[in-house]
Parts: sequence; structure tokens; C-alpha cells
Amino acid sequence: MAQTDLIITVNGVTIRKAHQADIPVLETFISGFVKSGELLPRTLTELQDLLGNFFIAVDEDGELVGCATLEIYSKKLAEIRSLAVSPKAQGRGVGKRLVQICLDLAKENDVFEVMAISAKEDFFIGCGFDYTLPRLRKAFFLQMRDEL
Repeated sequence: MAQTDLIITVNGVTIRKAHQADIPVLETFISGFVKSGELLPRTLTELQDLLGNFFIAVDEDGELVGCATLEIYSKKLAEIRSLAVSPKAQGRGVGKRLVQICLDLAKENDVFEVMAISAKEDFFIGCGFDYTLPRLRKAFFLQMRDEL
């Protein structure tokens, strides 16, 4: 299924591509995870730039309960970003489905590797990710200042 017409229901939660009208609610939803330290902040411009590859999960009441985006850097590398699922929807397969949708999009775009930066290592390992890249390469980071 092409990502442009994607609508999937998982345990009472509908996952679809985000639209321009979703950005204010998406910004508010993500900010809660930023405050708790689970996500890095996203500017309004970043949300708009990533909108074409942003997916949201909405419950039966129309409440946003999850989101994820795939940022494609090149044919070689993409990153799953802003993956978040509200506590009320966790354990229902929403996060894994959001990850799979991002991976499907990467495959559609013939991306070689997809990375995810997260403190939820068991979750991503359960989605097929591993700590090291092929041929034992590793990603290294050096934080240059205290705040973003």
C-alpha cells in the first residue's frame, strides 16, 4: 500500500499520514514527551518539513495517542524520529506499527539503513534493530552544549 493512502487500524487505534491541520495538536502532543525528557524538541518548522513522512495514531474518540516520522537523509540513511505513544495506548501494538510503517516507507524509498536514537532499547530491539551496524560500525555522539 502506498504511504499516501495509508490508513490502518490497530486495536481500536487508527494510524494515518499526518496532515497540515494536525500540526498544532502534534506539536502539543510531542511537547509532553519533551518535558518528560523522552523526546528531543521539534520546532514548528521541523514538523512542517517532516509532514510528508509523519504518521499519527488516533483513538476512537479522535484523540492523538501516537506519532512517528521518518527523516530520509539519503539513499544510505534514514532515521525514525519523534516516536511517541501515550500511556493510555501503550501495550496495544501502536508503537511497533508506527515503526513498521516508517520501515516500509524506507523500503519504498530504497534506503539502505534506518537508525533510531532512543532510551527504549528493548522496544527497538523487539522491532529488529540492533546496537551495531553491519560490519561492526557504531554511531558516536559528542554533546557540545547543555541545551538544544
